[in-house]
Amino acid sequence: MAVSFNELIQSDKPVLVDFSAEWCGPCKMLAPILKEVKNKVGDDAKIVKIDVDANPTISQQLQIRSVPTLIVFQNGEAKWRQSGVVSATQLEQTLRQYMVTTH
Repeated sequence: MAVSFNELIQSDKPVLVDFSAEWCGPCKMLAPILKEVKNKVGDDAKIVKIDVDANPTISQQLQIRSVPTLIVFQNGEAKWRQSGVVSATQLEQTLRQYMVTTH
C-alpha cells in the first residue's frame, strides 16, 4: 500500500525530500550526494525523491518553482528549504540539526 505524502512527512525523524525531474541535469548530480548523506545518517533520517512531473499536486502545494528543491520536514512541518545542488556536508549538517538523539 502506498503511503501518502502527508503520512510520509509526519515523522519525528527528519525527512529530506528531493523534488526533482528526469530531464533535470543538476538533479542527476544530486543523486550520488544524497546516497552519500544517507550512508552517513543511516536510519536517523529519511531521504525521499519526488518527481515533480509525476506529482504535480504536491509540487504546486509546496510552490516548487525549480528543481532540484530540497525540503527537510519534521512532524509534518517544513524546517529547511533550498533550491539547487547542495554539498553532502551541508546536507548532513542540516539533517543532524533535526535528528532526535536517543542516547
